[in-house]
Amino acid sequence: MNNSEINDNIVDSNIYVASELVILSISNKYIDNYRKLSKKELSILLIKRDKYPYKNLWCLPGRTIRHDETTENVAREIVTYGLNSSTYYQEQLYTFDSVDRSPLNRIISTAYLTLIDKNSLNTTFTKNASWFDINILDKNNQIIIDFDNGEEQFTITLEKNNKDSEFKYKIISNDFLAFDHPLIIMEGINRLKSELEITDIVFNMMPPKFTLGELQQVYEVILNKKLLDPAFRRTIANKVVSTDEVKTGEGHRPSILYKYKEIDDIDNE
Repeated sequence: MNNSEINDNIVDSNIYVASELVILSISNKYIDNYRKLSKKELSILLIKRDKYPYKNLWCLPGRTIRHDETTENVAREIVTYGLNSSTYYQEQLYTFDSVDRSPLNRIISTAYLTLIDKNSLNTTFTKNASWFDINILDKNNQIIIDFDNGEEQFTITLEKNNKDSEFKYKIISNDFLAFDHPLIIMEGINRLKSELEITDIVFNMMPPKFTLGELQQVYEVILNKKLLDPAFRRTIANKVVSTDEVKTGEGHRPSILYKYKEIDDIDNE
């Protein structure tokens, strides 16, 4: 068998490689009461498909790569040009290669977790894109995720199985998200949770200045649990530095504004 015959056997022209992004951020929702408190929500950027397959369903931002591109190049391009931002965090998640991912062609996707402060963006992704606030309910062996963008609401359900010390997921109900994107979204959220307390990636979702109360809310939203104030402050003590500014208009008294400590270190070099 010559080289040409070998190549003919292993190359399939219907196989495509793609980059798909789990872009997460934090939304601010203001509660209309006498204290004017804001509530934090974990948000994800989705796009409504305008073509088949899965027309009119929501999906993650992404596209197939060309012969002269890498998945990483495309992942960066989607954020840099799609959201017109150079300030974000991005890391590779996993490669999703199930043979039935798409009804038309074989698509192998490399997924990326992207964190950004959407409140600082001055552009929209595309006309079909929307930020959805997501609420996650972990109930026995099921994960229920509610999506809400103020106009559309939907829910998906995943089955959770603990195998080899890792959670594996199976889609139980989903009429709203295309492809296997519920699984990719869950992997992105789990990665964010696992790195939250051992890295500083959360600050990529924060504004330049924030109160400790706001930062704690973000931790609580991501971890989906209430944190004790003293324990939380010990956790972030070496990560933030106070400024000489205060925030007013929320709660009963002004709150000191903080910023990520690395920014302060850079400013003083």
